[in-house]
Amino acid sequence: MSIHQNLLGGPAPTHLPDEPGREAIAAGTPAVEVAAAHPTSSLAWAVLADEAFAAGRTVESYAYARTGYHRGLDALRRAGWKGHGPVPWEHEPNRGFLRALYALSRAAGAIDEKEEYERCSTFLRDSSETAADVLGA
Repeated sequence: MSIHQNLLGGPAPTHLPDEPGREAIAAGTPAVEVAAAHPTSSLAWAVLADEAFAAGRTVESYAYARTGYHRGLDALRRAGWKGHGPVPWEHEPNRGFLRALYALSRAAGAIDEKEEYERCSTFLRDSSETAADVLGA
């Protein structure tokens, strides 16, 4: 028996393929350039959401985060995700989606969109306890 086997019979963890633009972000390329060159990059949109939020542009942050979140959902579905199950933070290509999900939750909370905040916060913790802890959710 594998030590990583899910004994409760739930879905296996989803591991996204490497994200286009991840290396460019890591090398310091501005996120706006990466998002323009790789619009499917959840990470680029998450970074844009973080930058906007830090600058006090909450609604802009919400829009960037929502874009990254939906791009991530598309990628998850292509990877076989069925709408629930673990999306481990430990698998680095998953971090763009998880960061966008966190950013969406944070921005929703800031604009007092309570249901969206609760849904995204729960979704983040259900997807990856580690991500929720690392990101401070």
